[in-house]
Amino acid sequence: METQFSDAWNKMMGKLQSWLDALILNIPNLIIATLVFTVTLILSRYISRLALRLMDRSSLQESMKNLISKVVAIITVLLGLFMVLGILNLGKALNTILAGAGVVGLAVGLALQGALANTYSGIVLAYIKHLKFGDWIETNGFEGEVVDLDLRSVTLKQPDNNLVYIPNKLVVENPIKNYSTTAQSRVILECGVAYDSDLKAVRDLVVTTISKAFQAVADKEDVIFLYKEFGDSSINFETRFWIDSTSALEVAKAKTKAMITIKAAFDQNNINIPFPIRTLDLPKELTNMLPTKTKK
Repeated sequence: METQFSDAWNKMMGKLQSWLDALILNIPNLIIATLVFTVTLILSRYISRLALRLMDRSSLQESMKNLISKVVAIITVLLGLFMVLGILNLGKALNTILAGAGVVGLAVGLALQGALANTYSGIVLAYIKHLKFGDWIETNGFEGEVVDLDLRSVTLKQPDNNLVYIPNKLVVENPIKNYSTTAQSRVILECGVAYDSDLKAVRDLVVTTISKAFQAVADKEDVIFLYKEFGDSSINFETRFWIDSTSALEVAKAKTKAMITIKAAFDQNNINIPFPIRTLDLPKELTNMLPTKTKK
């Protein structure tokens, strides 16, 4: 029993000694591999920045430039990793890694279907010219300015300064309303006036008021005024005009300004914006049955 234990101990110590000898012999390779990998990490950052500078001269949008620079940095790191494996004489391990990459890739692809879908959608969105940083868009029930576009999500900055992160897949699969594709936005304002109002005078007053209040409206013909319906207690109209802005917040501000100026003009010209009212038409028989005070 003691002999077997002694033999096992000697074998273990011999194995450890051989490992130690191999480690000492490979210390120069370990140092070189560490230096190579460190230099590769630093170099990947500079190469990424250089790629961005070179692409600044191109017509690619900002999100596409960032995507390409990240891909270049990843490729640089992978090349450095292959060099490290070669320095450490791990060529067989490298072949094994490459052989198993297909199987691992299939398993990872099945497990990360959502993440891969967002990544692919992010590449698609980065290539679309009609969606870029600074655009004011509306999608998936959210509205705001595009402040970031990466491989995972689109980041919107809402009017209340909150950030909304929408997965790229949802943005690609659902409609996008981009307010920034043109240099102007249309303001639509609805209102109503009393039935005894002079409709032509109301129309002329609203058009004149809007054209004077907004510099972007160069001519009265740029203001569209339309009567829509005979409402329950008012004749309702709609007025439309353009402003030099693509922001939904600026549209809301312009609508507020238009409401203030139109209300002031109506007050000066004794034009009434009626409250919702109900008129009761009682039969004469019922009216005669009411007390005298009630009739008055």
